[in-house]
Amino acid sequence: MSRDATPLVDLRCEAHTYPDGTVGVHDVDFSVYPNEVVALVGGNGAGKSTLLEHLNATLVPDDGELVVDGTAITESNKEYARKEVGFVFQDADTQLVAPTVLDDVLFGLQNYGVADDDARARAREALATVDAGHLEDRVPHYLSGGEKRLVGLAGVLVLEPSVVVLDEPLAGLDPERSRLVADRITQIHEAGISVVLSTHDLEFAAEVADRVCVMAEGNIIGGGTPREVFYDDALLADANLHPPSAVRVARDAELGATAQPVTESDLVSLLTEAGNSNTAPKPSTDRHRHNLPPSSTSLTTSW
Repeated sequence: MSRDATPLVDLRCEAHTYPDGTVGVHDVDFSVYPNEVVALVGGNGAGKSTLLEHLNATLVPDDGELVVDGTAITESNKEYARKEVGFVFQDADTQLVAPTVLDDVLFGLQNYGVADDDARARAREALATVDAGHLEDRVPHYLSGGEKRLVGLAGVLVLEPSVVVLDEPLAGLDPERSRLVADRITQIHEAGISVVLSTHDLEFAAEVADRVCVMAEGNIIGGGTPREVFYDDALLADANLHPPSAVRVARDAELGATAQPVTESDLVSLLTEAGNSNTAPKPSTDRHRHNLPPSSTSLTTSW
């Protein structure tokens, strides 16, 4: 992601107020760029889900604008936003509507008038992409939580979006299924699709994200690369967050101010290097996660 790139999604939301008068988000400027994974982090009620649901016009600002791939989204063309920006909800059951997994994944294609044979072939390809092809004849509501998330993701990917949005993708999953879902997120990013996700799990955010945005009280209060965010104590404190364990261990081990691991693998590499050389370890770059070029860590003035 480069600051010179044209955003795939550009949201300006002065406010979104729910029917009961609760203000979900306010004064938010948020953009999604090609070839990036963005993590929204923050406590309960920070506004993460509300912001995400604006990205494909599930919700609309009281005052503001959503632009998707250069097209301003209005009441008349919301479907364009929902095709280009696929949304996987935290409660996977809300988007599982058909009697079998295969029928569920091809449902969206049928709504767009895709011929049945072509729709089935594309649905099977989408399921294979997330390693869920073996589930195609299963009843969706009898799947495990992790399997439902993968099927929901396949149902989004089959429409070939430019951006995939996932609301708390690891919520309620055990470690094995969390790892499976995290691997699939990395996989679709490597296939050229930008990803935006919300999470309470800063270990997960440190592992998969190129950019982290911190939310509190309905606003984005800061952001940057994982290293910039997770070593900013004041910013994390303002959002009632604690840094990932690699950050805490590095500080407890007194690795030095220049050694700033954010993931377990970062930490292991630094400790191994220090043990082999008996010198202060050097920090790795943030771009190691997806083998991105140097420009991919550039920040924009709007989050």
